[in-house]
Amino acid sequence: MFEHYIYQPFFNILVGLYEILGSISPDLADMGIAVIIFSIVIRIILFPLTIMGERSEEEKRKIVARIEEARNLYSHEPIRLRAEIKTIMHANARSVIATTANLAIGLAIIIMLYRIFTTGLEGADFYLLYDFVPNPGTINLMFLGKYDLSHTNATLNLIQSIMIFVVEVLAALRSPFPISRKDKAILQIFLPIGSFIIFMFLPAGKKIFMITTLAFSAIYHVIKLLQEWSQKLIDKYSPRPLAEPQGLTLTEASTPSVSEGRSDPTGTNKVLQ
Repeated sequence: MFEHYIYQPFFNILVGLYEILGSISPDLADMGIAVIIFSIVIRIILFPLTIMGERSEEEKRKIVARIEEARNLYSHEPIRLRAEIKTIMHANARSVIATTANLAIGLAIIIMLYRIFTTGLEGADFYLLYDFVPNPGTINLMFLGKYDLSHTNATLNLIQSIMIFVVEVLAALRSPFPISRKDKAILQIFLPIGSFIIFMFLPAGKKIFMITTLAFSAIYHVIKLLQEWSQKLIDKYSPRPLAEPQGLTLTEASTPSVSEGRSDPTGTNKVLQ
């Protein structure tokens, strides 16, 4: 099922991109360039999920807070606790679905790219090519003539970890919630280091995909940051409307009353007073 519905379509897209680049110019017959284009296409396709995930960030924090509260209240009632957690999850289905979908898609892409660059592009999976996708025979797996995409590469691995750090810093700057030192240490220090160790054993083609994806995320965060900062500047320096004075309006205060404005040549008013 995975091979037929997920792996095969994306494998054909990647090989098709490689063939299109080669038909434009022999110098562009580079699987690394095809992977970069492939990564951008994937991010554009999944962009609605990214937006949905951002919108549900506050909801996720509320879910965590409510679950923690339920654990404190029902720590000695495990059956009641499970029922409460299930109720909380059902009430916030959109956030749960968005998070689960992102994790599932990310895992599927990792498995797919690992197979593509370890065996698929070397010819083992050419039988999965559709009839309208030409068999390339051999594929140039040397990105820029320097990086073998079928083997690991320390330089690309380091660039990937640096990009993870940059994206996490930008995400922290955009976060509407205060981030604790512990979270900063986990996301901005341990996550890049852990990723470097884990991806050390994966082929460089996977790293090209991750670097492109992270660059896409970094550009998105920078654009959103500039929009948010410019909006704050506009709100800060734009003139505010003057508040209307309390009581009489300016017209009422400046218009003399009938008794004050009318002349009294006979002095009748003074006599009456």
